[in-house]
Amino acid sequence: MMKNALTWEISHGLTDYEAALTRMQAQVAAIRAEYAQEIVWLVEHPPLYTEGTSAKLEDLQDPMRFPTFKAGRGGQWTYHGPGQRVAYVMLNLSHSHGSVPARDVRCYVAGLERWVIETLRDFDIKGEIREGRVGIWVVRPDGREEKIGAIGVRVSHWVTWHGLSLNVAPDLSHFTGIVPCGIAEHGVTSLHALGVKVSMADVDAALQRNWGKVFG
Repeated sequence: MMKNALTWEISHGLTDYEAALTRMQAQVAAIRAEYAQEIVWLVEHPPLYTEGTSAKLEDLQDPMRFPTFKAGRGGQWTYHGPGQRVAYVMLNLSHSHGSVPARDVRCYVAGLERWVIETLRDFDIKGEIREGRVGIWVVRPDGREEKIGAIGVRVSHWVTWHGLSLNVAPDLSHFTGIVPCGIAEHGVTSLHALGVKVSMADVDAALQRNWGKVFG
């Protein structure tokens, strides 16, 4: 296998969550065995809540609203649904990737955050990070901070899976069934809610365009 060869795949329509987990597990095993390429897989899911390894039961505030799934990734409760771009990133961290050194999970997570920030910049949105709050935040003119992108990863034998979600135009009321990422004091937003009426294809193009700025 060519070292660090990368495939981009976009799935149209809504991807079943359990099918996505199965697909990722198989891909991760193949990457680890070095007979499959690394991949960034872009999907949308039907409305659902996923439970990370640090999730608290009390943060699932409306358990009957949408299906819930144990994700096996780090983090807490997350919503996925139509209008949200989910990027599943499967890389072999035994190798370096651009500015991310080999076997450095902290730098990898920071790289995912920088990737989203660079992508948002293409749409004149200033994404920011906050100490102690994984994810990407925007500051409203009145000072309110709202989350526009979530990060949740898992690393198996130095191969990454899961990844990030970016709110393009989801139904933001769907987030009220959980305490997103365990943070109750701040809200969530999207590109459309910020007045940036871009398409999912526009966002996908920006994600691909900005990948090399971080991951080489």
